[in-house]
Amino acid sequence: MLTAAQVLATNNFGDTRTGGLAGPMGLFLLLLLSAATILLIRNMNSRLRRLPDRFPDHGTAAGTGRVDASVVDPTDGMAGQESRPNEATGPQQGRNR
Repeated sequence: MLTAAQVLATNNFGDTRTGGLAGPMGLFLLLLLSAATILLIRNMNSRLRRLPDRFPDHGTAAGTGRVDASVVDPTDGMAGQESRPNEATGPQQGRNR
């Protein structure tokens, strides 16, 4: 009968002397991941250099009472209008009643 030590000691990985592809494949993957990391770092550094040194502070503009010209009120001119959701507007809605 096989003991637990004999089962664990058996070589289930094939012949390790011939056809061993794990070493070269591991080296290839390591070089590939290193190159991808280097390219990613270079890309992010170039993007960070394009950013301005300081961003405009939006908190002080609201406190001074100034209104930004680029902000548009979506309810401008619509204060008196109400929507009527169940109003029949066409002949196709009147047929089913």
